[in-house]
Amino acid sequence: MKDMSWMVASPNGSSNSKPLSWIVVSIGVVAVIITFASWFFLSYPISSSAHGHFYGVESSQTQINTTSVDVRVNGSLGLGDNKTLFDLQPSIDVVSSDNSKTERIDDNGNSQVLFRDSTSPKIAPITKEVNSSETSGLASKVPIPVVGSNSSIVKGCDLYHGNWIYDPSGPLYTNNSCPVLTQTQNCQGNGRPDKDYENWRWKPFECDIPRFDPRKFLELMRGKTLAFIGDSVARNQMESMMCILWQVEEPKNQGTRNMQQYYFESTSVTIVRIWSSWLVKHNSEPFDFAPAGVEKLYLESPDEMLMEFLPTFDVVVLSSGHWFTKQCIYILNNEVVGGRLWWPDKSRHMKINSIEAFGISVETILTALVTHPNYTGLTILRSYSPDHYEGGGWNTGGSCTGKVKPLVPGELVENKYNAAMYKQQVTGFNRVVKKATNGSRMILMDITEAFQYRHDGHPGPYRSTDPNKITTRGRDGRPPPQDCLHWCMPGPVDTWNEIVFEIIKEEYESDSAS
Repeated sequence: MKDMSWMVASPNGSSNSKPLSWIVVSIGVVAVIITFASWFFLSYPISSSAHGHFYGVESSQTQINTTSVDVRVNGSLGLGDNKTLFDLQPSIDVVSSDNSKTERIDDNGNSQVLFRDSTSPKIAPITKEVNSSETSGLASKVPIPVVGSNSSIVKGCDLYHGNWIYDPSGPLYTNNSCPVLTQTQNCQGNGRPDKDYENWRWKPFECDIPRFDPRKFLELMRGKTLAFIGDSVARNQMESMMCILWQVEEPKNQGTRNMQQYYFESTSVTIVRIWSSWLVKHNSEPFDFAPAGVEKLYLESPDEMLMEFLPTFDVVVLSSGHWFTKQCIYILNNEVVGGRLWWPDKSRHMKINSIEAFGISVETILTALVTHPNYTGLTILRSYSPDHYEGGGWNTGGSCTGKVKPLVPGELVENKYNAAMYKQQVTGFNRVVKKATNGSRMILMDITEAFQYRHDGHPGPYRSTDPNKITTRGRDGRPPPQDCLHWCMPGPVDTWNEIVFEIIKEEYESDSAS
């Protein structure tokens, strides 16, 4: 900065002083600069917490409270400290595919690692590839949100980065207004005393996901079939969809032994669920040195029953991964290549671990769908649903007791096992994108990051109607038996179906426009 002493008279009355008018002009310039800067920062707040106060978000019923949990600003906040939140015992050996090293993690894969942002795909045709090289690295800047119309999503919006915002308008249904709700997910019916977990709404930075309109959904899906295929988390999502749609029409139950099926007569829409634990062929028959009674996964072969019904589906939502923590044996190219919680002896070489087996299964099932000669539908691969067991795994004393609000920046740690499973999905998806031959479309619905923050959304100890169930820690600190994997209904799981609706809108409204 230049020396400005020449603008005023020197103390000894030197004749070097300039006219008083220069002082007036300089003060005026400074005032203009200050005024402009104030206007700029008010118009474009630099704080991620500030944007909620300047950009209102509306639901279809009422103004949403802008109290929010920002899930993208963590990179600039220096998350937490290095104190682990998890008990890493008991642990198991996870052998790498090259057998060169062994990594110690617990049964649930818990490990202290800072949560990392993942660059997620936007709604896109199958030719859009997810960049797996961008699955780490935190965003350094929060974009100014663009509030979208409540009638449809802003085209091209990134649905997977945003905030959890408290919405006093409440859930889309109640636990008493849905007759198909599995009791273990009926948290209010099982005596959970708090309800705020029902009222947090997902708000992408770039747009607003409108409140789910069940009548519009049924009309958009007229004459079509939506199938949820996978494990018990797929059932959780399917029942959420049914609870939402049940508010406007009671469907006819047309289920069979092999498939749950509900038919909405007004629009000829069918909602289906097929149980498929691993999405690949499996049985418990003996194979080579693997004995009978232990499940064998044939990793290169898709689930046969799933493939039988596939041509009748217009939209398929896939869910898998959690059963890879259970005892099973992996068979690939007619060879036993690995196992989970089973292996005959250390003298035999285990070629793949459970995480790698999951990745192969993802690639197998997606390839089968996008190359099936009679399937031209939309496949939605919902990314890995995070659990929130603290202090251990589901079978070693892990707990989510007492969680009543979403995590906030600085509290989140990455579950190493969840992160590895997610990475396998992204890798498998990317590989299959290039294999499509049947004209079907495929989208990765990337909910993993956002749901890392919802440790409050699980049943926890409120998983049964037993009036004498234990719901608090004992005197020795031991937590009660609980479920920190599935999701309460109503609850965060309903957001998955709001996102599914937006994906379907993008698909079918674009088709009708063209």
